[in-house]
Amino acid sequence: MRSLGLLLALCTLVLWAQVTASISGRVEDATGAGVGGATVTVKNLETGATRVVTTSDSGNFRVLSLPLGRQEVKVEKTGFKEAVRTGINLEVGQEAVLNLQLQVGEFAQQVIVSGEAPVVNTTTASVSGVVGEREVKDLPLNGRSFDNLITLNPGAINYALKSPQTSTSDGNTFSVAGRRPLEDLFLLNGIEYTGSSQLADTPGGVSGYLLGIDAVREFNVETDTYGAEYGKRAGAQVNVVTQSGTNALHGTLFEFLRNSALDARNFFDQGFVPPFRRNQFGGAVGGPLKKDRLFLFGNYEGYRQSLAETSLSIVPDALARQGLLPNGSTVANLNRSMLPYMSFWPAPNGLGLHPSAASRAPLIPITIPDIRFGKTSGPCDRIM
Repeated sequence: MRSLGLLLALCTLVLWAQVTASISGRVEDATGAGVGGATVTVKNLETGATRVVTTSDSGNFRVLSLPLGRQEVKVEKTGFKEAVRTGINLEVGQEAVLNLQLQVGEFAQQVIVSGEAPVVNTTTASVSGVVGEREVKDLPLNGRSFDNLITLNPGAINYALKSPQTSTSDGNTFSVAGRRPLEDLFLLNGIEYTGSSQLADTPGGVSGYLLGIDAVREFNVETDTYGAEYGKRAGAQVNVVTQSGTNALHGTLFEFLRNSALDARNFFDQGFVPPFRRNQFGGAVGGPLKKDRLFLFGNYEGYRQSLAETSLSIVPDALARQGLLPNGSTVANLNRSMLPYMSFWPAPNGLGLHPSAASRAPLIPITIPDIRFGKTSGPCDRIM
């Protein structure tokens, strides 16, 4: 049992390392000497959660497992003015480096440094591309599948669009930095997010999309040399983090509609556009159950689609259904008991084909409906 408890503890640390961020740095005085024994407090401005650490003798500190979002860092030490740094916005997997300077003065005095300058990560050599909440929520997405935004990163292409016949997933597959799609690893809140096929590692769903845009806060695509907490596959490490509740009550209601009302008829459609209708609707809500202590967030997204497509096939014409050749003569040694089976072919609704045109791969259009109806289910389609 002790081994099991230790294993669970280690797994928990790894998961938190992948879905959180950290801040490290050094506290110095005006001469550049390290200030040991200083109290460093990191406060999340969205939830009010705080973490407190003490600097080492050389003034170094490190705060792990910090939630994402806006942070405030405060440093206190007797004999020095209190230093406060704001404008820090942590992203998923970020290891921010922050150095602060204390000035000699009364403990009651305070020095505030604010700004939105980015905090540079100097601890690892990984190449990463964060797609933040603004991009996830505001960029137009046909089908509202957030993984399409992976291609915002350089060197990433949607392989499913390039070669759909080779995909075994119910969703998109991506090639990042020249790697094969099966080498990518997808993590949802630190847990591997796999596809429904035994041969596919890319997540997908019955709709063919990854639903739940309002439930996704941000995701990060790690390539090149990344930290030891990632592994298993040599390709991109796609780290997805879902939303959580904060001290502010927030929510959304939505419906997105696509239909064939404004679609143009293609070359093979005969007289009308095949009907198409898609509804995506739902909502999300998050907020505090107890301020600074307990939070709740929930999301629901429904998907309804009715789609008809034009399929092109060669079928027997009216003469063939009677056992006649194109010139009207009867087929030699015709077995008329086979003629009733001609009804299993759809009746032709396109132009007739002359035998001399067979070398040009002639096609007769037939409209075949493909109806999808029902509530999406499973972790690939709904995020709670």
